[in-house]
Amino acid sequence: MACSHIRIVGYFRYHKMNMNLQPFLENKLIRIRPLRINDLEPMYTIAKDPRIWEQHPCDRYKRTEFERFFSESIQSKGALTILDQQTNQVIGSSRFKRIKGFQNGIEIGWSFLDRSYWGGATNKVVKGLMIQYAFSFIDHILFYVAKSNVRSQKAVEKIGAQKINPSTFPMLPRKGEDTLTFMIKKTEYMNMGH
Repeated sequence: MACSHIRIVGYFRYHKMNMNLQPFLENKLIRIRPLRINDLEPMYTIAKDPRIWEQHPCDRYKRTEFERFFSESIQSKGALTILDQQTNQVIGSSRFKRIKGFQNGIEIGWSFLDRSYWGGATNKVVKGLMIQYAFSFIDHILFYVAKSNVRSQKAVEKIGAQKINPSTFPMLPRKGEDTLTFMIKKTEYMNMGH
C-alpha cells in the first residue's frame, strides 16, 4: 500500500518523542480514530461473538471481561476505534503502546475485528495505516502474540512481521513463556514496497 493512499488527519510532528498514540487515519476503506467512552456498546456488539476470542487467553466475549478490557483501553490513551468508511459502522479496535526503555519502537496489539471483515483485506489495511503512521516516528514495531493464538500469528506474518528471539533485544520487556514476539523493521518494510 503506497503512502499516497492514506490520509493522516490532523497535525503531528515527525519526531520519535511526539508520536500521538491516538491519531486520526483513513483511506477509502477504513477510518481510524481515538476510542471514545460511547464506543462501548457498538464494540461489545462485535466482541460478544465467542469465535473472535476462541484462540485468545481471555474470555472477552463475556460482558464483565469486555468491560474490563474496554476500561483498560480507555485508560491506555493509545486505543483506537476502526470504522468502515462506507457505512460509518464500528468494526473493531486496536491500540498503540509505547515500549518502556525502547524509544525507537512501538507495540501494536489488542486488536479485534467484526468477523464479517475476516478473510479479506481489512486487517492488512488497518495495520498498514497504523504501521505507515508509526514509521514516521520510529523504526521498529512489535506484536506480542499468545503461542495458542495461531490465527493472530498468521495475521501478523501476513503483514510482514517476523518472529524474533527477545533475548537478542535486551531493551525489550520480557513477556511470559506462552507469548511470542514478532517485529517489523522500518527498513525491511519499506524494501517490501510499502
